[in-house]
Amino acid sequence: MEKQELNTLLSLLFQSHPWHGVTAGETAPHIVNTYVEIVPRDVVKYELDKPSGHLRLDRPHKYSSLCPTLYGFVPQTYCGEKVAEFCMRKTGRSGVVGDGDPLDICILTEKTIMSSNFFANTKPIGGLRLLDHGEADDKIIAVLENDAAFGHFEEIGDCPSGIIERLAHYFLSYKQLPNDAPRELEVTHIYSREEAHEVINLSFQDYRETFGNPESRIDTLKTLLRA
Repeated sequence: MEKQELNTLLSLLFQSHPWHGVTAGETAPHIVNTYVEIVPRDVVKYELDKPSGHLRLDRPHKYSSLCPTLYGFVPQTYCGEKVAEFCMRKTGRSGVVGDGDPLDICILTEKTIMSSNFFANTKPIGGLRLLDHGEADDKIIAVLENDAAFGHFEEIGDCPSGIIERLAHYFLSYKQLPNDAPRELEVTHIYSREEAHEVINLSFQDYRETFGNPESRIDTLKTLLRA
């Protein structure tokens, strides 16, 4: 069976895994195919169940803090050694590791979207460098492609500072319960589109070093089918 025929047959028979089975798009990191896990109306935290590829209800929000934007991840990315090394170079810190998850992305749009579990084309304009207990947990900031209110933004500086401050406050506070000891959370930098592109590219490299080259999987499957 030819590679393209096998690829077509699999796409007809099975739904692709949102993290491993879908690409970030041919024009990434300039325009990025993004999987959305959370919308601003959600009063619970949804998260991809990594083994199955389905969306899992992770936990209810205990307090009033809700994610201010669409929130998800970039497919076939991973925050590993290269993302962590870049974070250490930019911050001057040592001992930083990647958080072991796909790269997070926040998406600005004027539209009220009622539910998650979908893909969207987004345009990165910058990012937040978040350190969570010594783990690099970058949050790429993007705009929904062709969005009437935000789609023309090209750089993080185009975005009103209040929106960025709201995002930073959310990530620094939503896990912090009133009676808990302070968490080791810090936004060290708000960075540019160019740096966001670099983080995305490094996360692509981390993914391939961790999970292998996605383009070779059909050939591997063909070999197994012949065995």
